[in-house]
Amino acid sequence: MIPLMSTLTQRPVVDCSSLAKQTSANRVSKMASGLVGSEILKIAGDIRALIRGGKKICNLTVGDFDPKQFPIPGKLKSEIGKALEKGETNYPPSDGVMELRQAVQRYYERELGLKYPIESFLICGGARPAIYGTYRTLVDPGDKVIYPLPSWNNNHYVHQMGAVGVKVPCTPENKFLPTLTDLQPAFAGARLLCLNSPLNPTGTAIEPAALRAICEGIVAENRRREEKGERPLFLMYDHVYWPLCVGETKHVTPPELVPEMARFTVFVDGISKAFAATGVRVGWAVGPVDVIERMSAILGHVGAWAPRAEQVATVALLDDPAACAEFAKTFMAGVTRRLDALHAGFQKMKSRGIPVDSIPSMGGIYLTVRIHPFGKKAASGSALKTNEDIRRYVLDAAAIGIVAFQAFGAPDESGWFRLSVGAVSEADIAESLPRLEAALAALS
Repeated sequence: MIPLMSTLTQRPVVDCSSLAKQTSANRVSKMASGLVGSEILKIAGDIRALIRGGKKICNLTVGDFDPKQFPIPGKLKSEIGKALEKGETNYPPSDGVMELRQAVQRYYERELGLKYPIESFLICGGARPAIYGTYRTLVDPGDKVIYPLPSWNNNHYVHQMGAVGVKVPCTPENKFLPTLTDLQPAFAGARLLCLNSPLNPTGTAIEPAALRAICEGIVAENRRREEKGERPLFLMYDHVYWPLCVGETKHVTPPELVPEMARFTVFVDGISKAFAATGVRVGWAVGPVDVIERMSAILGHVGAWAPRAEQVATVALLDDPAACAEFAKTFMAGVTRRLDALHAGFQKMKSRGIPVDSIPSMGGIYLTVRIHPFGKKAASGSALKTNEDIRRYVLDAAAIGIVAFQAFGAPDESGWFRLSVGAVSEADIAESLPRLEAALAALS
């Protein structure tokens, strides 16, 4: 018998290089041809290229964690190893390992005061499949989806569904968060409202009174619809950053404020942000049983499962409140020091007349800053007219990577940017702030 590898190596080589380079637009679906790639990933790729070329960059662009700065919990790491040693490498159930669904059920009751039946819990490969699953389960082509600006990726999910996006611009005066007054005019005929708190990209969090008003508005809208036999308006509540609230911020959920919202709320969550475990890929959706059952079927066909060993390990982590609390204490101290240092640095620059500002973070790993030297010129003679001009100038002149709010759908050229602290050290921040001040002061 000839060994398989020997047979493979004897095959003639077919050069497909030129055939693979096809560019005709009609070769792919209309949805795929019109889908815009991630603006943030493009910026991150440009920065990685600079770093590979030997330039030191303070990279405040990525909503991720550098394991050298923020490693995952020791318990999670060790439990993943144990699960692999035990042979936990086969397919998990499509709705998640039962033990993990039960652990998340206990976690929500213990930490959030929310008691749901086990059928309400769906495990998936990070929070993104839960977002996609929510859209795919609830939204038909042509349906209206309401989302605030700035917000993360809702425009891309709307495009994939063939839905109609109803964009609600938010202002710095409201910390870039929507109110019922902003949202309610769009309720009529809408199928899904998307909220995220703490918010990516701003690091701000919705206040209890504001969320209560929005929820009461949704319930009133749905009572009117029930009388007419119409489909309800659902709320997708992405709160994957909720354990990362800072200062006096109190995270709240729709059902705790308005219990009837349990009928209309789908939660998006996971361990990615709370435990600096973005690459471990364990997330979940929680919501009404009928919605979660259909979402499970959809994601089962996609195969968007979290790896079995990581699911088993997450059970041990979530069921150990002491380990969770110990990790959070150290983790959040590091995150908070970085956010505070950036905010203090921007406020000092502002006090010296540098055209910058910042909004204190309320949660997550983000700081909202404004850099607005519009109309000024660099040494090269080029004028800074747009957010993109400023982003490139800050990268070139101060070696700092930032992301403009345009990457999150905001239309205005007003100088607002997201700064993320997950992949930088405190020393990186301390060294970068003087560079930024010098670069902005050098403009004429």
